[in-house]
Amino acid sequence: MLLDQPPSGRFADREHLFPVRVYFEDTDLSGVAYHANYLRWMERARSDMLRLAGIDQRAAIEAGEGAYAVAELSIKYRSPARLDDGLLIVSRLVELRPASCRIHQRVMRGADSLSDASVLAAFVSPQGRPRRQPADWIKAFTPLVRAD
Repeated sequence: MLLDQPPSGRFADREHLFPVRVYFEDTDLSGVAYHANYLRWMERARSDMLRLAGIDQRAAIEAGEGAYAVAELSIKYRSPARLDDGLLIVSRLVELRPASCRIHQRVMRGADSLSDASVLAAFVSPQGRPRRQPADWIKAFTPLVRAD
């Protein structure tokens, strides 16, 4: 039996805040987080943000409507995360278009920004072709857009 667990993130002033901890498995032998883990943490934060916004990705996939796919990603690493650091992934929706959305994400350790990323998530059909996002998704996202 699967338990429906509450999401671990929250919204504050149109930003989604998602806490993570750097575990041993996330690091190399020097205790520094491997660069690809930033992408994993950001992906988890985006998924949690969608769930909290009322977007049911699983239902869309099961109904054959489609899913988000990362179409574009740029990331800048500023400072390393280290073993046992408590981090906060801060995500905000900066652009909403009929078939895509752009999300800005930061990995923070306290007041220090460790990395910045811009992610373009395109909604695609099960065949991988771009298509319009479901109307209720646009409606759920509209109040969350924060371009500043």
